[in-house]
Amino acid sequence: MFANVVEQGSISAAARTMGQTPSAVSKQIGLLEDHVHYRLLNRTRIGVSPTQEGQEFYEKCQAMAEKFKEAEALILNLDGIPRGNLKIASSVAFGKAQLIPALPKFLEEYPEVQVSLDLTDRDVDLQSEGFDAAICFAEQYQKPDIVVRRIMQSHRVLCASPAYLARCGTPTTLSDLAKHNCLRISGNRKRNTWNDAETSDDLDFEAHGNFEGNSTDVIYRATLAGMGIARLPRYMTDQKFQTGELIHVMPEYAPPSTDIAIMFADKRNLAPKTRVFIDFLVCQFREMPGNATATFKPRVCAC
Repeated sequence: MFANVVEQGSISAAARTMGQTPSAVSKQIGLLEDHVHYRLLNRTRIGVSPTQEGQEFYEKCQAMAEKFKEAEALILNLDGIPRGNLKIASSVAFGKAQLIPALPKFLEEYPEVQVSLDLTDRDVDLQSEGFDAAICFAEQYQKPDIVVRRIMQSHRVLCASPAYLARCGTPTTLSDLAKHNCLRISGNRKRNTWNDAETSDDLDFEAHGNFEGNSTDVIYRATLAGMGIARLPRYMTDQKFQTGELIHVMPEYAPPSTDIAIMFADKRNLAPKTRVFIDFLVCQFREMPGNATATFKPRVCAC
């Protein structure tokens, strides 16, 4: 409990993770301090931090807590039944459009698993942040201690709302796009360079416009709002093409596709909950157009 409070930086936050009340946790920490005859935490309005003695004590407690988690995981996995809390991270766009709709089926199949999902477009560190797995672009991770297994191939298209095209016209070539408001991903020049995988030349277009967002999901919603032309994954746009809320712009344009993958730590004895989740995702998206399951370097997936 003490280690958790130090890591969370707050008694209230730690209490939430343990399913206890802040007063109960505070009382236990107080009893601990009485027992060791040292004040272990500095308490302020904004949270807590360890004293010098508390920091030394925490380092020992942390090591003990890790050993306990290993022992607990060993016992839980002895019968091979998937159970326990599965902590996963996913990119925002894929998580909202594909992962969350698939989770009810997974939880129905594995009722003893509880999912904790973090939607984020930042790079995550599996081990230091305690994630069992993370869904990302396959090319993002080339670490020797990480296994990357493909879930699906993501094809991108150019699109805009009917209102935008009625107002600004419809481009027919990459050079026409220079006259249009193109929506950008902030802080990622590579994803704002639009090229065509089918052409033999190296003609690239640098997207420019008056709006950028920090995730594909933001750009998707801006496109629906009529703010401009965007390059988006087909798994987000196809349904909107059918309803007419979005128009497929320059359908002959074929930007390079990318692979969406699940990454997990290279452990010989992968927890059953993680193993079945990986297999579930691979099977769930296998039938989508253009998909054939594969495993990507740096490590071969043996699950």
